[in-house]
Amino acid sequence: MKDPLKIPQLLLRCALGITFLTPVSDRLGILGPKGTGNVEWGNWQNFINYTSTLMPLFDRPVVNILGGIATVTELIIAILLIIGYRTRNASAAASLITLTFIVFMVLSVGIQKPINYGVFTATTAGFLLARVPNYEWSIDRLLAKKSG
Repeated sequence: MKDPLKIPQLLLRCALGITFLTPVSDRLGILGPKGTGNVEWGNWQNFINYTSTLMPLFDRPVVNILGGIATVTELIIAILLIIGYRTRNASAAASLITLTFIVFMVLSVGIQKPINYGVFTATTAGFLLARVPNYEWSIDRLLAKKSG
């Protein structure tokens, strides 16, 4: 039977991976300085300043650590999704981390920011991708074929 999700799951994997890769690149200054193009932060300091507004209960050093953990996690998720390795787990992790972002954003700055940033869409996309039965054109698929 032909798999109707063959191409959509690939596109969703790549789109979600890029959705995580872009803000990581922004906060590391790879996309340029703040205010150019669609650059939100432009550097780590601006990112931590913004993150501090989302986590007012935490001291600055804690926010810096949590921001670092989030950044590394987002980078790993992005890579795993794009190459299609442990896709189900990466998709679930994508949903959980973005759901966490939604909670912090809604409680601190209101519902409009997560809507503007597409965080609800990313959360839902991750949950949907985690339910796809087969990941064509992925390392997962190659490993499944190899193991029989």
